[in-house]
Amino acid sequence: MNAMMRRVVIGTAAVSMALTMAACGKAGGGTSASSGDTKTVGLLLPENSSSVRYESFDKPLITAKIKDLCSDCDVKYNNANGDAATQKQQFDTMVSQGVKVILLDAVNAKGTESWVTDAAKKGVKVIAYDRLAAGPVAAYISFDNEKVGELQGQALISALGANASSDSIVMINGDDADPNAGQFKAGAHKVLDTGVKKIAYEQSGQWQPTVASQKIGAAITALGKTGFQGVYSANDGMAAAIITALKAQGITNVPVGGQDAASDAIQRILTGDQAYTIYKAYKPEAEGAATIAVNLLHNLSVSGVATSMTASGSSNIPSLLLTPVVVTKANIQSTVIADGLYKASDICTAQYADACKAAGIQ
Repeated sequence: MNAMMRRVVIGTAAVSMALTMAACGKAGGGTSASSGDTKTVGLLLPENSSSVRYESFDKPLITAKIKDLCSDCDVKYNNANGDAATQKQQFDTMVSQGVKVILLDAVNAKGTESWVTDAAKKGVKVIAYDRLAAGPVAAYISFDNEKVGELQGQALISALGANASSDSIVMINGDDADPNAGQFKAGAHKVLDTGVKKIAYEQSGQWQPTVASQKIGAAITALGKTGFQGVYSANDGMAAAIITALKAQGITNVPVGGQDAASDAIQRILTGDQAYTIYKAYKPEAEGAATIAVNLLHNLSVSGVATSMTASGSSNIPSLLLTPVVVTKANIQSTVIADGLYKASDICTAQYADACKAAGIQ
């Protein structure tokens, strides 16, 4: 087992052990909530167009873990489809229905302070999931997002090769309304500002593939087809659109990286169209969130799961922050396959069979 695989497996195992211990302690401490809905967890996810992860991984994993820990608990679920106003309505509806614990992955995490504050006054505990929502949240679970950006930057420099310090790049960042996007960007700049000659063009792709395609088109117009040697994309959905746009212009051999370890991104990495992605193990994140939610539902401590603190305004939020991993062609087998995110058969369809064989995926 190589070092990369050990990090993924050990990290997942450590979180699983913490969740098991927290679940085992459920019956022995705390008191049940005395008012409101003590059998329902609200789950609000942000979108399903730029990233397939929410419907494919987060929702089923969270739901299954909640049911495992609390067999008679229900999950009320909504997806905002990228619209902050829609998510606000969904949130308000859950509060009015008496839901006392809500897992919130905010579309606009900077705009939630009034919602979360009003909900807290009504005894509703909000868990910030994957991105830190503004307001007095009860807990926060995500990844070390600045580290994600650093890993993206390092992976792009590696993909550029020995001449990286003489190369210019384009940066297509996430949505400015998402604090995670700002952390990814900050982490990437830590590495890229000194690792490449210059960042010749930088814009937000707003987590939207269509916007990212427009932005890379503008970069080509401004810089010319040979005016940049690599592209940083904040996620895989935008990377796919960027790669398509580059090909349409006849631009090849320009490394493009992303984030989320989407199955189509893994396939693009196999064929050489995408240089890398960032794998954030969804299972420990989702199961950690579910465990925190059930504990809060029953007025139990979350300290056994949320083992660190994150500053938010004047408060420190109990947090679980997990470690991301770079995925390239060289370690697909030892990361996303070995960790069970995908089966080899999921990735190695007929179109990619030869590429899988060449990469040692089985």
